[in-house]
Amino acid sequence: MAKLDLNAFTRLAGAISDELPSRLLRDLNGGISILPGKKKDGKYFLMGEYIEDPILGRSIFIYYGSFREVLGDAPQGEWEEELRETIVHELRHHVESLAGVDDLSVEEEEELAAEEDGDGQAQ
Repeated sequence: MAKLDLNAFTRLAGAISDELPSRLLRDLNGGISILPGKKKDGKYFLMGEYIEDPILGRSIFIYYGSFREVLGDAPQGEWEEELRETIVHELRHHVESLAGVDDLSVEEEEELAAEEDGDGQAQ
């Protein structure tokens, strides 16, 4: 059983978002949305995702179901820490997009490649 149900998780995400400087949320017109499902990319669960759509604009999606799969009945503090890290991570994608850079995506690709090579450097 998950430590946080969907409603508590959504409230926590809102509280974390409220702590962020508003200038970082500039042009995030789709906001931060909590989706009940889970999402995988290959063998990895996606905890969150930054989406840029030419029609719908910029949004951050957080996948509650992925948190349930990965964290399960871990202590609530772990859920909060992972959620905070995920929101900040996806927000970095947003800020980099506004600046016209994509350094975080490059870092992610390097981490995945290192993990696939088995050198233990990916996190």
